Amino acid sequence: MIGGVSPVHDGGVPPVQTLALDAINLSDIGFWALPHDVRDGAFKTLREQRPIAFFEEPDLIVDWIPRGPGYHAVTRHADLVEISRRPDVFCSGQGAVSIPDMPPVFLEFFGSMINLDDPRHAHLRGVVSRGFTPKVLNKLEDDVRRAATEIIDGVQARGGCDFATDVAALFPLRIICDMMGISRADEQLVVTRSNIILSQGDPEYVPEDADPVEAILDAGQTLAELVQDLGRHRRTHPTDDLTSALVNANVDGDSLSDQELASFFILLVVAGNETTRNALSHGLDALSHHPDQRALWTADFDAGAAAAVEEIVRWASPVIWMRRTATQAAEVGGHRFEAGDKLLLFYNSANRDEAVFAEPFRFDIRRDPNPHVGFGGPGPHFCLGAHLARREITVMFRELFARLPDIHASGEAEMLRSSFINGVKHLPCAFTPVG
Repeated sequence: MIGGVSPVHDGGVPPVQTLALDAINLSDIGFWALPHDVRDGAFKTLREQRPIAFFEEPDLIVDWIPRGPGYHAVTRHADLVEISRRPDVFCSGQGAVSIPDMPPVFLEFFGSMINLDDPRHAHLRGVVSRGFTPKVLNKLEDDVRRAATEIIDGVQARGGCDFATDVAALFPLRIICDMMGISRADEQLVVTRSNIILSQGDPEYVPEDADPVEAILDAGQTLAELVQDLGRHRRTHPTDDLTSALVNANVDGDSLSDQELASFFILLVVAGNETTRNALSHGLDALSHHPDQRALWTADFDAGAAAAVEEIVRWASPVIWMRRTATQAAEVGGHRFEAGDKLLLFYNSANRDEAVFAEPFRFDIRRDPNPHVGFGGPGPHFCLGAHLARREITVMFRELFARLPDIHASGEAEMLRSSFINGVKHLPCAFTPVG
């Protein structure tokens, strides 16, 4: 699998380990267990030698989903951006978060707007976007800070914790639950069920003797019932939470149905949560391994925050890919696609593209410009919660540096076994106990 490995240096940073072209198989789950420097090197090889490469589809975990004809891996930044800007030619409606073609009800249940195209996508986005405007998010500032304070309060006396589970995973989910009006009593249920949905069968979340698809469906149904019950109550007993706004909204005479509310909530607690939680964990890990960059940021936190957050998201690339499907023949980057072709847009590769980023394998919190695609490419599917994610990352690191100034990763990160999410399951950290 890893024959033909050779080191490639990028300035003064540690080398990436390039793979020979014929040794790269993005459909092999074993590839996604390789060290990050080897995977980065493999994508470097693809960008240089076969930027739009064809792969057979991965082995399926169930036999009732037909195996598809394969997919094209889009690895260069320019090609990914062009495809993202042409949603009429490269659609999301046939599945954006799965390589095989899933039943439509499955796609909508777990992907909501991600798996829709205009005009329905635009309509639903118009209904829910009222909860994510800069004006609304400004009002959330105190709530975000309060959540960060509460979470640090819970660990500060211990002198160490699992940063991924005790801080990074809990923080954005608490904000989402508070926004939606989900009670604290249900918070851990939301954590465990969202972990299952994104597990891709990782045995830490789905036992090896269990049916992973059944486990994912059960987790989704639990979350759906939780928010649907709340939504029905909020229709007659509205409060100032986002659930009340969504079920009582009236955009062109329409509001969210129970099913649409459930799908949106699953999208929010899965996709909206994953970007922030993994950016935070990757961020602490990167700052711990690059103390010069940490010193630059802490010397003037506010002045450096905006650029630092963008670099953390680029570095982490929390969502590795999204799928598109060609609706007609089209050419991108010298490659001709035919109607029905599947494409995977590899954001992690685009975020290391040497044609766009100077020294792309260097973690640089002053990077400017930084046109990363960590929140997705341009176009109608750019992350709706990007403003909130940026704010959450900024607030948490501000509070961490102020209250636990020597916090650092004290061991290796344990990664999620996934080709879709660059997930950190566990990250030990240490700091001087407070109080």
